[in-house]
Amino acid sequence: MEITIKGVKCRYEQAGEGKNVLLLHGWGGEAASWLPVYHHLRDKCRVTALDFPGHGRSGLPPEDGWGVQEYADFTAEFIRALGLEGCDIVAHSFGCRVSIVLSAQQPELVGKLLLTGAAGLRKKPGPAARLRQGLYKGLKACCRLLPNGQALRKRLADRFGSRDYRALPENMRRTFVKVVNEDLSAYLPRIKAQPLLVFGRQDTETPLWMGQKMEREIPGAGLVVLENAGHFAYLDKLYDFLRIMDAYLFET
Repeated sequence: MEITIKGVKCRYEQAGEGKNVLLLHGWGGEAASWLPVYHHLRDKCRVTALDFPGHGRSGLPPEDGWGVQEYADFTAEFIRALGLEGCDIVAHSFGCRVSIVLSAQQPELVGKLLLTGAAGLRKKPGPAARLRQGLYKGLKACCRLLPNGQALRKRLADRFGSRDYRALPENMRRTFVKVVNEDLSAYLPRIKAQPLLVFGRQDTETPLWMGQKMEREIPGAGLVVLENAGHFAYLDKLYDFLRIMDAYLFET
């Protein structure tokens, strides 16, 4: 299925009947990232999974890039366009960033909130990362003094950027930089959905301390830790995740 939101073509999948559950994927993912969860839910509710702009089969955001706020505004408009107001949201990683801002700013659009591998808190870089960042900033500053500085800055970005960054087209690189540099701590106390947080014990992308901080700072939040699971805990421990999700979304 396809819909245009904020001038961007958006592809999504929808199946089932009953209460609405919206699935929001992580960075670099797509609606299909939720496939086993989507198939499980379609017999229990009306489940919707979208491809965020710049992912899957959806169009790209504008050339100057989007931050989390723009993605949250996009998602809010998507929810209203499809009549999903008050939907429960199940989100992973980057999708959690969007959900945090959305639920803090427009709580009327969100019912229950399940966040797994939730991103949104800034990690403190280690000594090696700080040295690398300092070297990159220094070299980038030097490029401003050179006649071919723009081309050199692009080569530096290709050399020093993360694997995720290097794999992206230019306008999505701007989006990536905006997104990963945002610290969403200030939004946490404003969330009213009393979310359930599910983290993998071995998650290195969004370490467990992030889930513990979110549990402390979001009113009424609960935290479940899945052993022997990483950043994709919902796939690493699919059976456990489905049981936890069902208990949270459907049992009273």
